[in-house]
Parts: sequence; C-alpha cells; structure tokens
Amino acid sequence: MNYRHAFHAGNFADVFKHAVLARILVHLGEKAAPFRVIDTHAGNGRYDLTSSAAERTGEWRGGIGRLAAAALADDVRALLAPYLVAVSAANSGQALRYYPGSPLIALSLMRPQDRLVACELEPRAAAALAANLRHDARARAVAIDGWTALNAYVPPKERRGVVIIDPPYEDRDEFKRLGDALAAAGRKWAGGIYLVWYPIKDRTGPDRLASVLRRSATAKTPRKILRAELEWAPDEAQPGLNGAGLIVVNPPWRLADELARMLPALRAALRPSLASSTSGGRAKVDWLAGLS
Repeated sequence: MNYRHAFHAGNFADVFKHAVLARILVHLGEKAAPFRVIDTHAGNGRYDLTSSAAERTGEWRGGIGRLAAAALADDVRALLAPYLVAVSAANSGQALRYYPGSPLIALSLMRPQDRLVACELEPRAAAALAANLRHDARARAVAIDGWTALNAYVPPKERRGVVIIDPPYEDRDEFKRLGDALAAAGRKWAGGIYLVWYPIKDRTGPDRLASVLRRSATAKTPRKILRAELEWAPDEAQPGLNGAGLIVVNPPWRLADELARMLPALRAALRPSLASSTSGGRAKVDWLAGLS
C-alpha cells in the first residue's frame, strides 16, 4: 500500500467525513442501549500537523485550519460542535497541532458502554493506531485487512452501531469491490449504519457505485441510502481530487435535514471564493433508495 493519510489529514475531505460521522454518533448516543463502531480502514488514529508529511502538502490549512477560523451561522455551528469539540480534545484544548482520525472522533462521542474496533493492516499505521488507542478500554486495535474485517465483525453483539469504510482507492476496481462488500455486509447486518467515503476525481466510479447501491435496495432487502457530496471545480481542487462523497446506509432519521444545512456552509467555509457561486462545484444531498 502506497497511500499515506498523513499527507492529507485534516483536509477538506476529512472535515466533511468526520463532521458527518460526528452527527451519526450523536444520534446513536440518544438511546441508552450500547452501540459498536467498526472502522475498517482506521489509519494512525491521530496525525501531527507539524510533521514533514503534513507540512509538505499543507492540505489541512484548507480544511480544518480554514474551518476553525470560519464565521458560521449559529445553527450550523451547533451541528458542527461535536466534531469541533473532538478536534479540540485531541489537542487538549490548546492550539491546533494534532488532527484526530475517525477512531478518536468516535471515542470522543462514545459512552462507557459503547465499543470501538479499529482495523488497520499497514504495519506502521497499525502500530501507531495501537499506541493511540491503548489507554482506552472501550477500544481495540486490530491488524487486519479492512475488507476481511467488514465480513468478520458484522453483526456486532450490540446490534446497533456504525461501520466506517474509507479505503485508500488505490486499486482500479475499488468502487466495484466496495459495492459488493456493502451488499454482502448488508445481508449479514441489515439494520446497521454504514458510512462510506469516496473520492470524486471523475463521475465514473461514484456513479457506478450509486447504481449498484440502488439495485441492492430491493423488495427483499429494503433500505434507506443517503448520498452527500461536496464537489469543486477542477481548478479549485487539490490535484486529481475534485470533491468527495459519502454514502450513508440506514441514516438516522434527522441526518438528511442536518446535512442539507451543513454542506452549503462547509462549502462556503472551505472554499470561500465559491460561496456565492454555483458554477464552481456543488453541495448535494439526495436519496439513492428509500425516499425521493
């Protein structure tokens, strides 16, 4: 595996993904019963924004760096508060230096009865992940391939929870593999929430995935599938990355309305030059299945 998230930690795609993850976890926490978080491609767990990798790209400055300084409407700031509190906690309330990956975002919003399984195969990232989680009894780091983990760890004994799927998208068939894996996991754990991140470099892969997921929601396996995307004009994006998308299978019932408010504000905060323009990309929330 050549992908190293340290170069990209805290960028606009991370902000988007983790802000939505935080909202899902808030909703899960509204019921007393415990829930499980399964992170299939967890990475390091925490990233130093002063490292040579982070400084080389500087991507975080256009992501969490820009959001932290943005003026936000009160309702949007309230929706983003759980995510921003998690980022602050990773820095012990001090100036921004560390960016929490999805395992630490999850732990910041979990209760004593909830559990996290964080999976990472790459040896250096797996070792860092284990070190970053070792002091929390609610969390377990496992050195395992994420696709194997998706099959092995669902359904969890808690019967409630979220699976975070964020592969590196290095292989040409990653979108196809993702669609097949989601369909298989859904058959094993039909009631689970699945949060899937994907890059938008062109529309081929994302649109193919959307088609597969629409077909998977049949009369025998009814499910609600929400799609959210932030897309920039190519010259506004980081090289090769024109945007990012999220699929949420079985989303909490208020999530679509929350994202409809959050995404335009994120687009404006992360790309201020596009705030009053519709020609330079879009913020979109729609249903692939279940609602229209």
